[in-house]
Amino acid sequence: MAPDMTSKVKELQKDPTHIRNIAICAHIDHGKTTFSDNLLAGAGMMSEALAGKARTLDFHEDEAERGITIDSASVSMVHNVNGDDYLINLIDTPGHVDFGGDVTRAMRAVDGAIVLSCASEGIMPQTETVLRQALKERVRPILFINKVDRLIREVKLTPEEMQKRFVDIINNVNKLIAEIAEPEYKQKWQVGVADGTVAFGSAFHNWALSIPYMQKHGISFKEIIEAYEKGGEEYKILAKRAPIHEVILGMVVDNHPDPVTAQSYRIPKIWHGDLESEAGKDLMSCNIDGEVAFVPIKIVVDPHAGEVAAGRLFGGKIKQGDELYMNIAGTNVRAQQVSIYKGASRVQLDEVVAGNIVGIVGLRDVVVGETVSKNPIEPFEAISHLFEPVVTKSIAAKRTADLPKLIEILRQIGKEDPSLRIEINEETGESLMSGMGELHLEIIENRIKSEKGLEIEMGPPIIVYRESVAKVSDVAVGRSPNKHNDFFITVEPLEESIIEAIADGTLPSGRIKKKDKALDETLVGLGISRDEAQQYRNIYKGSIFLDRTKGIVQIGEVIELLLDAFEQVMDAGPLAREPCHKMKVSVVDMKLHEDAIHRGPAQVYPAVRDAIKEGFAKAVPVIFEPVQVHQIEAPINFMGAVTSLVSTKRGTLVDVQQDETGVTIRAELPVAEMIGWTSDLRSATEGRGVSSLVSQTFKRLPGDMQGKVIRTIRSRKGLSENQ
Repeated sequence: MAPDMTSKVKELQKDPTHIRNIAICAHIDHGKTTFSDNLLAGAGMMSEALAGKARTLDFHEDEAERGITIDSASVSMVHNVNGDDYLINLIDTPGHVDFGGDVTRAMRAVDGAIVLSCASEGIMPQTETVLRQALKERVRPILFINKVDRLIREVKLTPEEMQKRFVDIINNVNKLIAEIAEPEYKQKWQVGVADGTVAFGSAFHNWALSIPYMQKHGISFKEIIEAYEKGGEEYKILAKRAPIHEVILGMVVDNHPDPVTAQSYRIPKIWHGDLESEAGKDLMSCNIDGEVAFVPIKIVVDPHAGEVAAGRLFGGKIKQGDELYMNIAGTNVRAQQVSIYKGASRVQLDEVVAGNIVGIVGLRDVVVGETVSKNPIEPFEAISHLFEPVVTKSIAAKRTADLPKLIEILRQIGKEDPSLRIEINEETGESLMSGMGELHLEIIENRIKSEKGLEIEMGPPIIVYRESVAKVSDVAVGRSPNKHNDFFITVEPLEESIIEAIADGTLPSGRIKKKDKALDETLVGLGISRDEAQQYRNIYKGSIFLDRTKGIVQIGEVIELLLDAFEQVMDAGPLAREPCHKMKVSVVDMKLHEDAIHRGPAQVYPAVRDAIKEGFAKAVPVIFEPVQVHQIEAPINFMGAVTSLVSTKRGTLVDVQQDETGVTIRAELPVAEMIGWTSDLRSATEGRGVSSLVSQTFKRLPGDMQGKVIRTIRSRKGLSENQ
């Protein structure tokens, strides 16, 4: 980056109206990283000859080798539109579903997304997942149809056929936006060719077109087809006549909002504090001189500087040496360095201001999704991912002497990639790592071996189940060890409407302390009676706790203990110590000793835990297993092979469609049967079948398998009969 470029970036970062924060999101292999390299090259950040081949953003060795982007890296570029310079902060995100966590987090930091779709494959399940995440964070989508050169050169379509193909893709995207977006954005955010929110081109050959650009520069689509038909290197003039960065960055500046505009409608969605308060007003207006609010979306370990937290600064400014407060951790820290991004490199500044994507060094033990400010403020909504980690492997160091090093590395990796769940057992030296799928864990395993240089042993994959109940229990009684306190509790399955509302974030998780009017209204809207809505005390990991008692004076002193005990049982259920979900636990009555000393934690915890476990046993306990819907694509002649493969894995077919290109099958498969799925699919289709994850839920395990699964889990965990 030339020195004048650095000074331009420094100037522009101070003016929020000239900033655009965007992410690129697409299905795996639809050409994202090549696309972002070309934008960088155009903005003078890398040489044009290399663009498309270099993959600058894939800067972990394993990304370049596998040819897929795993970490979202942030870069900033300067682009001139009609004589004005704009600073564009771009986050490249992975398209492979095992890394979907990165996508969700990137969406928190940006205001606009470029949805990339491949001209020949159209909208794929991953594109849909990513679009869903963008809209959930109120991020405005625009569309780029990539790999158009293949339609001309390989598929040899006529201009009319090509137009039809584009229209289909655009209609598909709009249909998704209309389905997923919130009511006020369903129409407002539709994409169209005429208003310039759609462009098409080839990232590999470095050209793109949009209607406004074609009109302004007098280029027709016919010229493009002619350039390819002449053969040889003729297409190279396209990159000169309609350079991809000119078209795309122009489209971004025209259609994506600047941080000031975007925060006025994004903040109410992602920050649940008081919008009328000073801090609320500062955030809504992206006030540079207001309260500091920084949300890290990625933590990268820099060999020289240590931990760098990269994220979005929503308000205020941060100078080197500033005292900051981490709201979730509740600790004070000091900013040792502040910087903005350019590829894998950071450019250090004296101070960074609201509206930018910045890197900060010195936030000790920071985690992704923290809210960092100067004075304590309401933290931002937790960044939730669409899918939970479902595959777990045990991990241990080969040499006992390496154990401290392994624990250190696991902590670091848990920070760098929060969609991993890591449980460290320092006594046995065996730790558990849960991820989104086999590939996810395999990549982490390779990173530990190659980048961190540690020899490790991974156990076989373990599936995470859930425990729940099938009907309403009778009242169960739990008595405290000193026989002075009784708790009367019922357990029942949770209503479907509530389960969905918790899953899509309409009902935020957490303890409910005071009267929460907004929550009451939401619950009544979901069909819950007003009386019951006011009894909600805790929403925890897909289960809820209700207080149905009447007139108990000392309830205020013990309610927190009841909730603690409830959470302990939900984390490790009675059947096999697996997490519980979809349960509604109510305390209906309690008899307490009048002396507070006789109803402390040591008395309440065991009593409430016993009561919940007894209620659980009375309510027909069931085990749920993780089930994934996969979309499988293969040539038509392999249709039989794929369907029989699905049925051998206890799968069911959801949908089968075929056209001239091949067959598309959506199948529901239990995760327990999916180990080694990719290689089985390859061998069944002679390497020509691909599958991708569409959605994931938990389904009730067939009754005949339940006993066996419970015994397997219990023996794996070394639980005795009565534990």
